[in-house]
Amino acid sequence: MAARLTTAELDVMKVLWQHGELKPADIQQHFPREIKNPALRSVLGILVDKGHVLRCMQGKAFFYKAKTRKQSVFRSALRDLVDTYCDGSTEALLMNLIRKEKLSDKDLAELLRMAQEPSATKKPE
Repeated sequence: MAARLTTAELDVMKVLWQHGELKPADIQQHFPREIKNPALRSVLGILVDKGHVLRCMQGKAFFYKAKTRKQSVFRSALRDLVDTYCDGSTEALLMNLIRKEKLSDKDLAELLRMAQEPSATKKPE
């Protein structure tokens, strides 16, 4: 699912990932900022249309549940970041992060350990 999420869409997804299946009123309670009911329902409708959220009727109420996994959204956003700012180079992103971030000796040792793992050195076939 490559459709980008707006800030409001991502905030709804975060609530659903954290709390599971919820009614709109429950989503509204957990939302990180004030959001009016019509705006929330609009965002939920868009997420359903995009295929990120499932809606089902239970009794007289609709419940919403995340269909798209958090990791999938993360990978898509990361790919967009790499394509947009690093000319498609994951290596450029990693080198930039390593050079610019204040990594501890422990973090650097972990990066080295990960780089030396057999799966890290395999080239895709």
